[in-house]
Amino acid sequence: MNDSNPPSQLLVRSRLGYPDGWLFDLDNTLYPAASNLFDQVDRRMGTYISNLLGISWDCARVLQKRYYRDYGSTLSGLMRHHGADPDAFLEYVHNIDLGAVGPAPVLAAALSRLPGRKFVFTNGSVGHAERVMGRLGVASYFEGIHDIKASAYQPKPESAAYHSVMTRFGLTARSLIMVDDIPTNLETASALGVTTVWVRHDGWADYIAGDHIDYVTDNLAGWLAQIVFD
Repeated sequence: MNDSNPPSQLLVRSRLGYPDGWLFDLDNTLYPAASNLFDQVDRRMGTYISNLLGISWDCARVLQKRYYRDYGSTLSGLMRHHGADPDAFLEYVHNIDLGAVGPAPVLAAALSRLPGRKFVFTNGSVGHAERVMGRLGVASYFEGIHDIKASAYQPKPESAAYHSVMTRFGLTARSLIMVDDIPTNLETASALGVTTVWVRHDGWADYIAGDHIDYVTDNLAGWLAQIVFD
């Protein structure tokens, strides 16, 4: 974590005022959804299920989406119904080409000036997060990564995942701001008292933001740059 910069002023507040911490989702949040990086992960999930269960790729995709809808993550459904090895699943689906993601100097500069402790909170793996953050050039600004394994394989939006990350890092919900591209993940956060930021993209084009969303942006790096001033 980079603490060498002087304190900055912030135009947004948590429920208790100045935020003590930030929780950032990884995929389609720290990097733009237009890079289609997560599309690779999504397709590899289908291939993994097809190979695991010996079914067609099309049938595997139906099952993949059903488990995501019913359990919050495809992995949760596979573990519950098929005894899938979570480590093998995560290693396989995150073995992707990261060439579409490169250095993000605007994001890095904004994070360097953003006051408060910063963490990545993801339903993916630590390894995947580290590789992506390395490509973006932002790893040094984060104190830690809380992945699906650290949440005992209970994914966002399950409340247990949020309690897990807050307990692990000594965070208080009403002093937190959470940033995520999936608005349903922000419902749980808001119910716990966390201030929420929705990073909107075409995948949720028809979604209408409710009261559980405090801020909306189409450009995380630009938004962060605008809310921090010296």
